[in-house]
Amino acid sequence: MFKASPALFAISLLFASHVILADTTALTPHTAEYQVYYGSIELGRARYILDAPQGNFFQYRFDSDIGLLMLSDKRHIRSEFTLEDNNQLVPMRYSVERTGTGPSFREQAAFAKGQNVIHSRYKDERAKFPYDSELFDPLMVQLQFRLDMQAHKDKLHYTMVKEGEVDDYAFKIIGKERVNIDSGSYQTVKFEVVRDSKKRQTFFWMAPELSYLPIRLTHFEKGSKQLDIKLLNYRFEPSNKVSVPTTEQAQANDGPSNKEGE
Repeated sequence: MFKASPALFAISLLFASHVILADTTALTPHTAEYQVYYGSIELGRARYILDAPQGNFFQYRFDSDIGLLMLSDKRHIRSEFTLEDNNQLVPMRYSVERTGTGPSFREQAAFAKGQNVIHSRYKDERAKFPYDSELFDPLMVQLQFRLDMQAHKDKLHYTMVKEGEVDDYAFKIIGKERVNIDSGSYQTVKFEVVRDSKKRQTFFWMAPELSYLPIRLTHFEKGSKQLDIKLLNYRFEPSNKVSVPTTEQAQANDGPSNKEGE
């Protein structure tokens, strides 16, 4: 029940204000919180934080704490990346720490563009992959998806390094739909994760007026709803327009700070 799934690809969140900022994009600093349900049972909450950039370095964070009866699952995920001048995000470092019921584990990935290699470590297994500008990590790819939607791109296919492997994910647009949940009423675009079998289905809804912020996600196994994630609150942080030096220019700097704030 607590195994990570492609459904989590769709979750990119924001926190506590319903003010729509004219210049808001997926890269506007923000915090967001979701409620996570198993069927109708609330399991806990998940929160995403996109910090204000340091030069051209960005850090995106995810923290979740869910549980049911004697079962628990806590995850802390971090992604560091840069931005190219064509709105292409370039991953640098990715890390996961999972604790709770069952074995704990860590996952790390380093995207070494200069050495033309990607280093991956999942649990105790190490792997290397040839560097590819179209390879993302599972967290920051959410932001790339939103940027692409704002740019009206038709290709919704993404490849990422995940759990020591390279995985492909494709998505299709179902149509427009109004979503009414406890946090408000939203005009959205509905998407589906493309799979060969209909035994597993994942749908998610994103609000174009909120920079394609995902509003809700539902996952079904053999027609039965297993996962339901709903936007609880969000906040955009006003900031100056992001300047966009190239990745090479950014890498010439000292690099991002390791300090993590709340």
